[in-house]
Amino acid sequence: MKFTVLGYWHGFPEAGEACSGYLLEKDDFRLLIDCGSGVVSQLQNYCPIEKLDALIFSHYHHDHFSDIGVLQYARLIHNAWKAEDKKLTVYGHLLDKEKYNQLSYEPHVTAIPYNPEKVLNVGPFTITFLKTKHPSPCFAMKITDGNTTIVYTADTSYFQELHQFALDCDLLIAECSFYEHQDPTAAGHMNSRDVGLLAQKANTKKLLLTHLPHFGDRNQLIKQVKAYYQGPAELAKTGWVYEN
Repeated sequence: MKFTVLGYWHGFPEAGEACSGYLLEKDDFRLLIDCGSGVVSQLQNYCPIEKLDALIFSHYHHDHFSDIGVLQYARLIHNAWKAEDKKLTVYGHLLDKEKYNQLSYEPHVTAIPYNPEKVLNVGPFTITFLKTKHPSPCFAMKITDGNTTIVYTADTSYFQELHQFALDCDLLIAECSFYEHQDPTAAGHMNSRDVGLLAQKANTKKLLLTHLPHFGDRNQLIKQVKAYYQGPAELAKTGWVYEN
């Protein structure tokens, strides 16, 4: 299993970069997790657009969702240019039907709803879900290929079930939108203390901080996290790779 960060910014992408987007690969199958602003541009550095097999959304806020239309056009243009019929499958939840209805772009992109109470099989990956604490309906994901388990918190404030959901995972990808002295609960996000406690209680083998703030010294986030979590922790950056 290979995991690559395409984008990691909270709210909007900084120059030349992208918001939330992560590429997961195994056995020549490519799954994109979230598709925020700038992700389609970054994706092409690691995977030809026509080679992408599936896309799954945690939720429909713009910094996780806004490049869906661009990706649809990319598939349309490729199919017309190459005279091919490569269809992209997109998975999303039905708790916002208006946004869900924007996922499909037939015959090039087909939307399939996932039931967050059931296991979803996508290519070589098995995905389970946990509803998070966020203003927009949002789901954390636990993704495994049977050997390696990755947990993506998506957007959320801290709650006890989250560390139980992530227990003993190999890689925890945790949003860290604020610093320890700030309280992001009302906004549905976590600070560095929340993330450190989450990683420690989940007994994760490795921690990646993502959904990073645009302000402050982000290196302080790692220092603050390590006051609570003793394992390896890093800040997300474009092109960061985990392979296991």
